[in-house]
Amino acid sequence: MTRTYVIDGAEVAGLESFWQVIGEAVNGPGGYFGRNLDAFADCLGGGFGTPDDGDFVIEWRDHELSRRALGRDETVRQLRLRLGRVHPQNRAAVQEELDRAEAGQGATVFDWLVRIMEERAPGALRLR
Repeated sequence: MTRTYVIDGAEVAGLESFWQVIGEAVNGPGGYFGRNLDAFADCLGGGFGTPDDGDFVIEWRDHELSRRALGRDETVRQLRLRLGRVHPQNRAAVQEELDRAEAGQGATVFDWLVRIMEERAPGALRLR
């Protein structure tokens, strides 16, 4: 039986609140489902709340509200945070990504999340 996990887009005000919303959608109140992009990708692979067989759907309601909240401003904010903790060898690449984001170019945080869901759980995402 296919499980459905619902993300209420109105509850997503930034990346930190997305982690809370997806964690609770999958694992109940206070549920954990990763707090960074790599952990999120791992969790989608099963064993952390989602079925190992991949038989689930993520229904993202009011996703346009989330798209705005996880848009350019949030992307710039997240890249600045990343720049502050990135390994020195990767600093130039993150700085380039930040420069593009500040210029209104490149993928947004919303795009990052959608891409991870599409790659790690193909066909599971339903944008409503």
